Amino acid sequence: STLVTAGVYLLIRFNNLLVDTFFLKILLLLSGLTMFMAGISANYEFDLKKIIALSTLSQLGLMMSILSMGFSDLAFFHLLTHAMFKALLFMCAGMIIHMMMDIQDIRFMGGMSNFIPLTSMCLNISNLALCGIPFL
Repeated sequence: STLVTAGVYLLIRFNNLLVDTFFLKILLLLSGLTMFMAGISANYEFDLKKIIALSTLSQLGLMMSILSMGFSDLAFFHLLTHAMFKALLFMCAGMIIHMMMDIQDIRFMGGMSNFIPLTSMCLNISNLALCGIPFL
């Protein structure tokens, strides 16, 4: 995931070389397929870390589609905000997994907000920010 993010950053930096090329049309198609497949795959997972990793893949597809439409500044802004909130999401997930005695299965995580309310609140804020809720 980190190497793919570095690749997205390099494409943002060298976006001026790719303007009005056929490569951007192919990139738009592939990024749309990436978002779709990652989203569908995340819906059928039960492992918390895999769900977060697949959501990262979907967000990278979104960044690539933004970049292929010519909005390199918006793609870079999304890259930075995604990194910040995804780090918060992974820290909250690590806390939850630690509290669950290394169980990552989300089927056993019901009612967690009663035991760790601050972590649950941070997890929800991070999730809402990654969903695109305004002012986050």
